[in-house]
Amino acid sequence: MNEPLSILVVGGGAAGFFGAIACATANPKNPVTLLEASRKPLHKVRISGGGRCNVTHACFEAVSLVKHYPRGGKALRGAFTRFQPRDTIEWFAQRGVKLKTEADGRMFPITDDSETIAQCLLKEARETGVRLRLQSPVFSVSREETGFRVRLKNGETCYGDRLLLATGSHPKGYQLARDLGHSIEPPVPSLFTFNIDEPRLHELAGVSVSEATVRLPEAKLSQSGPVLVTHWGFSGPAILKLSAWGARFLFDRNYRSPLVVNWLPQENPETLRRHLLSVKTRETRKSIAAFSPVALPRRLWLYHLTRADIDGKKRWAELSKQEMARLVRHLLQDDYSITGKGIFKDEFVTCGGVNLKEVNFKTLESRLCPNLYFAGELLDIDGVTGGFNFQNAWTTSWLAGKAMALGG
Repeated sequence: MNEPLSILVVGGGAAGFFGAIACATANPKNPVTLLEASRKPLHKVRISGGGRCNVTHACFEAVSLVKHYPRGGKALRGAFTRFQPRDTIEWFAQRGVKLKTEADGRMFPITDDSETIAQCLLKEARETGVRLRLQSPVFSVSREETGFRVRLKNGETCYGDRLLLATGSHPKGYQLARDLGHSIEPPVPSLFTFNIDEPRLHELAGVSVSEATVRLPEAKLSQSGPVLVTHWGFSGPAILKLSAWGARFLFDRNYRSPLVVNWLPQENPETLRRHLLSVKTRETRKSIAAFSPVALPRRLWLYHLTRADIDGKKRWAELSKQEMARLVRHLLQDDYSITGKGIFKDEFVTCGGVNLKEVNFKTLESRLCPNLYFAGELLDIDGVTGGFNFQNAWTTSWLAGKAMALGG
């Protein structure tokens, strides 16, 4: 490739920056221009992880990694063999940013400050010669015989031989992709909390369990992990994962659905019944409310006594078979009704985007429009919470950037 290629990148988020840097690094002769609509780029990087930036996840096998993506896992499998979390860690380490792994596998900068990641990307963009243009919202894009014409809202026109769209879940990105011939899977929210209209439950706000199983029976979907009771219903990793896998199902039902919670997934009805019978035998004179005989906070235990219509002042010796059966059912198959969705802090994620069948995942080039590339959340890819959405951004943009620079 003798003549330099003019590269345009639309979107100043994680994917846009990483793709522009990868392209400029792979072939410094190519002028790379990054167009960002706002005054301050990398907004989502700065607010993610409670301001700490959950950069990636300590999962280093592609086969395991793809299981964390409700949509797009199959397409990403090959991509992760070329750039995966280990490569992300090394990329940042080479630029002086060390990451640490927390107990649940999430990885953050050792500074616990998302600004570390934002400044690293900004510095690398400058040093690799990426031309960053802020407050440059794109109005339209058209395919020309020799490349792309990008018209900005201020009336200015930019031309590029190759174009990378990395606009996240912004509606403008979907419009630009459609204008260039692509179909869009309808975008709907992913990663959200559940509203439960249960005032007695709301009184337990702040109570959590380290391991529960939550299930959408009508969708035949379930997830396990920590669950947190909130002022409006349920949150926590298990709920967020279930919301991601059930994103379209719940959207189609206007976020109204039965929910079943197993508070003691390590038990089954028989083992739990035997355990409660042994407590009844040992603690005959104590009140049922005196302590929690199972691995649940006492406040949650008292709540379940109420749910099972059991007077907690009664002694264990007075607990009837019918009451015990109700208690076992509520602990292992606790029925609720989802009445709406909440939000998960500022870490909004969207399910939907550019149809993956229309993209070559070896290069992230469009199969419909030559020299057009995609990266990040604009694609119909979304991961569960834990750094997986950022890893999608790093992987797809790195592959797209390299391909744009090297002519493939």
